[in-house]
Order: sequence, then C-alpha cells, then structure tokens
Amino acid sequence: MDDPSPSSPSSPPRRWLDRLTQLLSGEPRSRDELFETLENAQERGVLDVGALSMMEGVLELHALRARDIMIPRGQMAVLEQDAPLDALLRQVLDSGHSRYPVIGEDRDEVVGILLAKDLLRAIPLDEEDEGGALLHLPPPSTKDRESQKGGPSGMEAWTAYIRPALFVPESKRVEALLSELRASRNHMAMVIDEYGGVAGLVTIEDILEQIVGEIDDEHDVEENVMIRAAGSDRYIVHALTPINDFNEEVGAHLSDEDFDTLGGLVTHAIGHLPQRDETIELGGFEFRVISADRRRLHRLRVTRLSPSEAAEES
Repeated sequence: MDDPSPSSPSSPPRRWLDRLTQLLSGEPRSRDELFETLENAQERGVLDVGALSMMEGVLELHALRARDIMIPRGQMAVLEQDAPLDALLRQVLDSGHSRYPVIGEDRDEVVGILLAKDLLRAIPLDEEDEGGALLHLPPPSTKDRESQKGGPSGMEAWTAYIRPALFVPESKRVEALLSELRASRNHMAMVIDEYGGVAGLVTIEDILEQIVGEIDDEHDVEENVMIRAAGSDRYIVHALTPINDFNEEVGAHLSDEDFDTLGGLVTHAIGHLPQRDETIELGGFEFRVISADRRRLHRLRVTRLSPSEAAEES
C-alpha cells in the first residue's frame, strides 16, 4: 500500500518551520531578499508577527558588535571597592539592579562583579549581636578569588563576595558574545576599547532584547504606571506620558504647545528617532532613552539637573 502523499487529508499538517523551509527554498540572494521573504511569509499566515520579529532580530545580530548595544561607561551603575556597607546598600536599593561592576580607583579598574543577592550575606545581624556580627555564610566561587587574599586589612568584608568579571573587546560580535556568556555562565561582560580602558558593559538581557524585544522586570515601569520614582530626583517615564502630567508630577515646566507626549518632545529635540542610551537636556532635566525600537520610543530615564548643570544647559 502506498504511503499517503503530503497533501492527503490523512497526513499531519506541516509545522510552520517546515512551511518556512519551503518558502526559503528559492535561496534569497541577499539579506534584504531574506527579510522580504519572511515578511511575505507573515502576510500569508505562515508566521505570526511575534515570530517574524524574533527571526528578524536574530538575523540582525550578525551585524551588531558589543559597542552597538553596550551601556556606556559614563552611565554604568558601579560600586566602589572601598565603600562602607551601609552606603553600598543605599546605592543598591536606589538603583535597583541585580549585579554591579566593582571598581578600584576609577572606572577603568574593574576588580569584579557583585551580585545584589550576595551582598545580603554581609548584612549585620543586629538582633543577634549588638556588635553587628556578619553572617557566616561561605562566599560563592571562593576558588576564583584567590587574588583577593592579601588585600588591605581595612578592606570592607563585603568584598569577599566579588565575583570575577568577564572582559570582551568592543568589536566582538554579539552572536559570539552571547555564546561566551552562556558558556561561562555569566550575565554581564565588561566591554574594553582598543586602548584597554573600560568602554561600557553588556548584559545577557541586552542581547536577548535585540531578539525578543524589551524585557520588563520588577524595576521597569508597569504598563499602567506612566511615571515611577527611581531615586532622588530620578524617574522612569513612559514615552506616552502627557507632558502636562509630567510637569505636574515632577514640578517641570516643559511646553506642551507643539507636542502632547514626552516621547514626541524628546524625539523632536534629538532630531531623529532616538536609540537606546541617547541623551538630551531639556528644561532642567536630562532625558536618557532606556527603551526604543525601530518604530518608536518606549521609556526614558529622567534626571533633574543640579542648578549649576541647569545653568550650563541654558
């Protein structure tokens, strides 16, 4: 008895990947043709919009280097190696990140990475010991921190929990960087420029967002929350926030005559569709893009300038 043909009613329906392979059998001769083929597949129902977006993101990784997606060194949230524990805890609570580069004398001297959860191990137990005895839990990856031994006697106890940092050149392809992060089980890499200085940092989340789009976490603005305080005179603001609402919330005096939303005002002021980490100063505030795609602006980090900085802006 003959096997049923692929088109027979009894054969299982093709999965979308099989159908996509059939569509690509013509072997597109360029990336543009490949993108066009994928878009046609989406229009014909072979792919949904989400799958198309992720596939385009994967293809675009090929052209990206670490420098293209890194957080610049000037905008890195870092911890100083000689900082006291109480100041460190306030800084971690204020910024809300889960891991931090730890620096020595300056940002070019990155001695390692500290996880916020590891820092909890160094919190004094006042209720058990009025002298503030430290928790006696073994630091992670002790064997990787042999270089920490013999440090200055006055070094803060929390430095025992610093993990080794991964360093990569700014020219490293993002595809290769993702593989290296996964293989080394790291979530953050320090990006080094051609002179050996720290140019910025990249997290595994930064890479994944190039594929799947923005990944919200508990520190991002909720969909129904347009403005959220993120420390002293700092805010995370949705780009669709009406300018008038922003003015009332933070005491600003931005004009809403030409634009209704904060995103529209910032985009016009920059002069093009902003990309992540672009900044501009307006009305006594610094606006930094923390989320945007190829079509629109999503979220901004807004910082009130000091009187001297505001005067320089004017």
